[in-house]
Amino acid sequence: MTMSDFRRSCAAARPPAELARPPEALWWAAKGDWDKAHKIVMEEEGADAAWVHAHLHRVEGDLPNAGYWYRTAGRPVASGALDEEWAVIAAELLGR
Repeated sequence: MTMSDFRRSCAAARPPAELARPPEALWWAAKGDWDKAHKIVMEEEGADAAWVHAHLHRVEGDLPNAGYWYRTAGRPVASGALDEEWAVIAAELLGR
């Protein structure tokens, strides 16, 4: 799935069936459903889920918790615009 396809899919009521769980969490975050996105990453293990988890806590404004998840993901703590970070994460996860 391309980034353009992914962004367009956010207009639908449900995420595309072929999405892995971390990109699905980003999809729900784009829809404004932080709780659903967070629940997904809480149930997942691995660096990708941890990276999305970090982003979600940054969105929430819980920077110490976000920092923990960035370290768990092996990623530097983001400091740019949230929407730009969302796009970077999505592009990398979709590109795999």
